[in-house]
Amino acid sequence: MNRQLRIRVQALPTLKNKESALRMEVKKMKNEADKREELLARRMADYRQVLRLWEEFDPTLVRVEEVVLDKKKIAGVQIPVLQDIVFHTEPYSLFSSPHWFADGVATLKELARIGIEKQVLLRAMALLDRARKKTTQKVNLYEKVQIPGYEEAVLKIKRFLEDEENLSKSAQKIVKNRQEAESKEQRV
Repeated sequence: MNRQLRIRVQALPTLKNKESALRMEVKKMKNEADKREELLARRMADYRQVLRLWEEFDPTLVRVEEVVLDKKKIAGVQIPVLQDIVFHTEPYSLFSSPHWFADGVATLKELARIGIEKQVLLRAMALLDRARKKTTQKVNLYEKVQIPGYEEAVLKIKRFLEDEENLSKSAQKIVKNRQEAESKEQRV
């Protein structure tokens, strides 16, 4: 019981540090995702201002071919990290298309990149938040249930052993007193 108690008491500060690190990382990811959301909203507003021009644009010219993700560990949790986005651009005639088509292709790529970055950040944030919640549960379990439970159990065992020892000493005294009394009676 003492060993189990000691293990939990020693693990508690580490778990608390992990919880606070995860909390900070979740907050950082949320801020980054919010920034991407604002940037996407601004770029979409710009996009809507020239909506008449976009009616001529063919959105099938650009498509996301591959999203390259890597993994990174934060406080023992693997999260996705965006490495690269590979776009496929269909060929189009520079002479027969309006001159702003090249800008339109670049704008679509930028909008797609911002949206994908935001999604990756939200996924990472969700993974970190889930790990934070589990860590918080474990901290609460240790602090409020297991450590007090083990302390109480150890105390009860100590009291029981002390009572057993006291009873044993009392029994020994009684036996000793009887033996002394018997030896006195035999002498008399």
